[in-house]
Amino acid sequence: MRRRRGGIPREVSPCHRWWRLFLRAFEEMAWHARWVAHRDATATLLIVDDDRVLSAMLTELFTGEGYVVDVAFDAQQGLHLGLTGRYDAAVIDRGLPVMDGSELVVLLRSKGVATPVLLLTARGSVADRVDGLDAGAQDYLVKPFEVPELLARVRALVRRPDGGSVLRVGGLWLNRMTRTVGGTALGGEEVELSEREAALLAVLMSAPRRVFTRGQLLASVFGGADSAGAVDTYVHYLRRKLGRDIVRTIHGIGYRLGLE
Repeated sequence: MRRRRGGIPREVSPCHRWWRLFLRAFEEMAWHARWVAHRDATATLLIVDDDRVLSAMLTELFTGEGYVVDVAFDAQQGLHLGLTGRYDAAVIDRGLPVMDGSELVVLLRSKGVATPVLLLTARGSVADRVDGLDAGAQDYLVKPFEVPELLARVRALVRRPDGGSVLRVGGLWLNRMTRTVGGTALGGEEVELSEREAALLAVLMSAPRRVFTRGQLLASVFGGADSAGAVDTYVHYLRRKLGRDIVRTIHGIGYRLGLE
């Protein structure tokens, strides 16, 4: 592959012809990257993409914008970094090998990770976008995309006032730091939860349409150390504090958030 000065590819494979537009925009914005490069990094970003060429370009782009960037080239590495690191936002490609990017988001949410996520994908149907958002992603960007739009969407995720610590579903919010819950779903009242009650509610709110089995909730919230009956006990506690409809029982399977 022939390369231009600076190591940016001159040609890309036919299936990635949209990269040429991406590269052109990338080069046109180089002046801006140099202008902001002197700033102290104020946000950390996780990129999960098995395309190493694209990952390298995104890393250079966001580093030039002042971000501290970590990169994972597969879902397993992305899961490890997502669980052990603290990020202001994550950009995850949906077409990962072994595990779909949306499945990675579901797994992160089931572990209580509230990092805002932007899913990248070549699949742009309404059903695909709905699936990605229902998995727990905050935003969804279809390839080919424009560089300024990508930067703007990530900036929007990073400047979320709650820094990802507050989960919101419909008329309900949960502050994971203070373990308080409130909103119109509770009539404006604020309720304090225990650590495990908050962790259980956070998992359910992270993917509000998903049904979690008792085993999944046991592993996510209790570390698998208790019996499955502990899940039922803490569901009872949540219902007693927040109302019976807050958690819906799916007979023979498990539980899901009760809010529509």
